[in-house]
Amino acid sequence: MSPILVRPVREQLEHDRIIRLLQSRTKRRVDAVINPGAEQNAAVGTGPKAVYPDVVLYSTERGRKLQGVVEVETGESVNHLEALAQWAHLSRLKVPFHLYVPAPAIDVARRLASDYQIEVAELWIYDSIGDQVRFTLVHRLPVTARRPAAAPAATRGAQPRAVGRRKPPAPVRTTSKTAGKRAAPSPARKAAPARKRAAKPAGKGSAQKRK
Repeated sequence: MSPILVRPVREQLEHDRIIRLLQSRTKRRVDAVINPGAEQNAAVGTGPKAVYPDVVLYSTERGRKLQGVVEVETGESVNHLEALAQWAHLSRLKVPFHLYVPAPAIDVARRLASDYQIEVAELWIYDSIGDQVRFTLVHRLPVTARRPAAAPAATRGAQPRAVGRRKPPAPVRTTSKTAGKRAAPSPARKAAPARKRAAKPAGKGSAQKRK
């Protein structure tokens, strides 16, 4: 499927060495099956639509659920033909797509992924120093961005809001002026003591007349 049908021998050896290193690096977390060279050990899909990524990641549980796919590129294979034929197809699978490219090709890989709107879950670079290979994570897509977020549980079974329900009256704010007006006694209350005082002398005079 790949447009890069024949790589230079040196690049093909480096390519296969990288995917074997990835297999050993991930064996504790997942079951990684590799397709080095022309080998077809693990496929994603069936029939004519089956593809053979460089590394296929399965869960270590009994069901061996597909966890992701990995594609390793060399200097010659980071181009628009490879991006359209391989990366775009693998990114449309329902599992994360991981891409590994040589360090000098990172800018080209980013531009190709952006131009063709290829969703890469993890973008890695690798560089070799003698027999040692160093892997560096450059970009990781958030999990929430890979899958549509589920609707909140509170909104799923929420009841419609009652229509016509009156809101409780707002509390009346009292100021110093209104408080003074409410505290002032009414004129009737002021006149009451005067009436009592006027009634007392009348009571004493009537008592003397009776005597």
